[in-house]
Amino acid sequence: MTMEYGGVWNGCLEMNSRQVIQLEFFLEAGDFSTAGEASSQIKRILQQIGVKAETARRIAIGAYEAEMNVIIHSLGGKMRVAILPDRTDISVEDNGPGIADVKLAMQEGYSTAPDHIRDMGFGAGMGLPNMARCSDEFSITSEVGVGTKIRMVIHHP
Repeated sequence: MTMEYGGVWNGCLEMNSRQVIQLEFFLEAGDFSTAGEASSQIKRILQQIGVKAETARRIAIGAYEAEMNVIIHSLGGKMRVAILPDRTDISVEDNGPGIADVKLAMQEGYSTAPDHIRDMGFGAGMGLPNMARCSDEFSITSEVGVGTKIRMVIHHP
């Protein structure tokens, strides 16, 4: 996983109404050694700029679930994050098998994770439902054989 900072960044991690912090994370399939690093970085930045703890927690959970889904189920992908004064916008795009039945995949407990992933403690079928639950706006599109795109928007109170 690599991370790039872009956009407007002012060193002291304070924002005014016209600023945005943009982050991009490249997620490698099967790379559990970096699992959770993107969501941890996001949460740390949110805390530094003064986003309320409960909001930062929701954003971090949604980002973590997305990050893990890419690592577990895809051939790799990227997560783009835009932190604005009033909201955080997370877009995740992966390359991979795609999801044949999105409605089924959104059901709590449904999982296509293989046994070796479940043996590691992952693949309980809560990733997509948790992403939706943590988001104020959530969308998912997927094409079999191509990949999946997820967008989460979490408003900052």
